[in-house]
Amino acid sequence: MVKVLISDKLSPAAVEIFRNRGIEVDVKTGLSPADIRAIIGAYDGLAVRSSTKVTRELLDAGPNLKVVGRAGIGVDNVDVKSATARGVVVMNTPYGNAITTAEHAIAMMFALARQIPEASASTRAGKWEKNRFMGVELTNKTLGLVGCGNIGSIVADRAQGLKMRVIAFDPYLTEKRALDLGVEKVELDDLLARADFITLHTPLTDATRNLISREAIARTRKGVRIINCARGGLVDETALADALRSGHVAGAALDVFEVEPATDSPLFGLDNVVCTPHLGAATAEAQENVALQVAEQMSDFLLSGAVSNAINMPSVSAEEAPRLRPYMELCRLLGAMAGQLSQSRDGTINSVTIEYEGLAANLNHRPLNAAALAGLLGPMIEGANMVNAPVLARERGIDVAEVVHDRPSEYQTLVRLTIATGQTTRSLAGTLFAGSRPRIVEIKGIRVEADFARHMLYVTNQDKPGFIGRFGATLAGAGINIATFHLGRSELGGDAICMVSVDEPVPEVVLEMVRTLPLVMQATALNF
Repeated sequence: MVKVLISDKLSPAAVEIFRNRGIEVDVKTGLSPADIRAIIGAYDGLAVRSSTKVTRELLDAGPNLKVVGRAGIGVDNVDVKSATARGVVVMNTPYGNAITTAEHAIAMMFALARQIPEASASTRAGKWEKNRFMGVELTNKTLGLVGCGNIGSIVADRAQGLKMRVIAFDPYLTEKRALDLGVEKVELDDLLARADFITLHTPLTDATRNLISREAIARTRKGVRIINCARGGLVDETALADALRSGHVAGAALDVFEVEPATDSPLFGLDNVVCTPHLGAATAEAQENVALQVAEQMSDFLLSGAVSNAINMPSVSAEEAPRLRPYMELCRLLGAMAGQLSQSRDGTINSVTIEYEGLAANLNHRPLNAAALAGLLGPMIEGANMVNAPVLARERGIDVAEVVHDRPSEYQTLVRLTIATGQTTRSLAGTLFAGSRPRIVEIKGIRVEADFARHMLYVTNQDKPGFIGRFGATLAGAGINIATFHLGRSELGGDAICMVSVDEPVPEVVLEMVRTLPLVMQATALNF
């Protein structure tokens, strides 16, 4: 039975989802890293929030681990690079707490504009300092969004309801999307110079670390207010504290800090700072939503292969997974055949071209490409799978191209794989027989129709009399039974290809006997 470990506190409803889907689930929270490493080998999936650190060491200790699900959007606590290298899918839940986080950013903006925390503390202390707290209106102010993805777009919508002007810096924001959202797309320097309020909604990466630096703060307009409910490390906290003391920045509100838990910060003790302990997703609705979402996503993947919201793998919806599965198997088998043939005689692979015709032209090709690469690299690299194969190909300098043909196909559906090495170019094509059974239909331009079998023998030879008899006698003499026998040739008397499925692996000694037969040019054992 498939097993999942929940190592951080999740809603009990998530546990029920796993169990109702037939997945065995253990809830063990508060474990030390060593304790988790000691038990993770028994699990196929790991569900976490932010407490568990999914490190390289933890991943190394989980050889059966297939998926890590993060109940929340940030995956700072997951070593995604190591997970990818080990073929482990990493999923997050970007939508479950989006509204909650966006609302918290708006709440922080209000708190800054009207100095609500300071006014509350003063009043509760028995003071009545009505003239001390002079706020500003949000209406007609310019809000600068650094990041306009899922959460940022919700903040934009709420801000427009408050009659704010919204400008946004986001390299991935298209002009059409900006128009649909009603925001003005700008460069970062323009945003810094124009915004009355700046709020951040971007992940923490090497490129975004200290994005709001001392230099960036110096380019903001005097009196700006800065809100960060995204990730600690986006803002240089020391530089921000200096700007607050000087009066250049009128106020700041932070829900996240460079070091968490934040027990000390240069921002603490400043009157014009609002701080909360990473509460962006802390509502009952959000906690329930992300828990349910991660349980559904992990269950779909472990049971049907559907991939949703993966950080390191193409998405495959639960609806399209059954349709894609036979195509993914066809691509994997074509790749595996090409990989074994290339490994046996061709040397280093320089490029891979994957072509789609007929019904295959209208599919989601990213997972199909990944399946083909996984099959191709599998014979050469232990542990290659759909998750890490694209990365492995890129690391090895293999150029991968996809071609989709909008033309009638001789077959209802067709996938062609062309591999170029330093010595040769080899092309393989396959189709689905009866809609689901992978079948080879062409090798090196020669028509050869054969079903894939677990053990096969691939032979190239000259098309002349006598080959079939000698070949069959050689296998019979070695005690190898032929299950199916398929032939193809380029022309009368020209090059020919023989694809034979056998009942057991072909020993190397038998291969050498076949290679020495007259008319034989190549003989390779294939195992799928």
